[in-house]
Amino acid sequence: MALPAQCGPAVVADIPDPTPARNLRADATRNRVAILSAAREVFAEQGLRAPLEEIARRAQVGIATLYRRFPTRERLIAAALMEKLIQYEAAASQALAEPDPWDGFAGLIRRICELQAGDRGLSDLLSMTLPASEDVEKLRTAAHAHVSQLVENAKAAGRLRPDFAAEDLLLVLIANAAVAHVTGADAPGAWQRFVALVLDAFQHTGGASLPDAPSADQMRRAMARLARDRGCGPL
Repeated sequence: MALPAQCGPAVVADIPDPTPARNLRADATRNRVAILSAAREVFAEQGLRAPLEEIARRAQVGIATLYRRFPTRERLIAAALMEKLIQYEAAASQALAEPDPWDGFAGLIRRICELQAGDRGLSDLLSMTLPASEDVEKLRTAAHAHVSQLVENAKAAGRLRPDFAAEDLLLVLIANAAVAHVTGADAPGAWQRFVALVLDAFQHTGGASLPDAPSADQMRRAMARLARDRGCGPL
């Protein structure tokens, strides 16, 4: 039996074509992946002050597309470097599980400095705050708690000098970032010697006492200032 006219081709023609929507979603996904890949590459080479236009160029998207996906530099940094921060927090957790407290502490210092030496963007991020990203600060807080416990354990074992402060680690990261940046192209292993010298100085040998460590509040202000210098956060 023949179908009535109203049940024929007219009904099919009224069904919306999903292809354009699917294409738009696929394009947006490709753009996001390309932008994040380019951002990781550019930040690793040039640090967090790298021009966003260079990231857009390498991602082969317009700068307007980049800003649609990531309206602020902070959000782009957080998305691009989250995996490296997860590695940092995991390294701190693993170090805490080491049977020997000094081995755990020293191994963590070496690992963090190694991550820094290979990525200028991460090097910047580890020594600054990123207030716009709650996820970044949660990871940093978790890693800091592990490090603080490592410090106490190594002191209790008599291996770490008793006047070492948690803020001293940030001083090491700031210094190592400079060493890796200045010598990386010509002496890529120089950071390893620097870290070895630092760890030797940290061991408890009954030597001279240190000047007072900077306070936690002073270091927070320094980290916030660095973030502003990198174009992140309020002026």
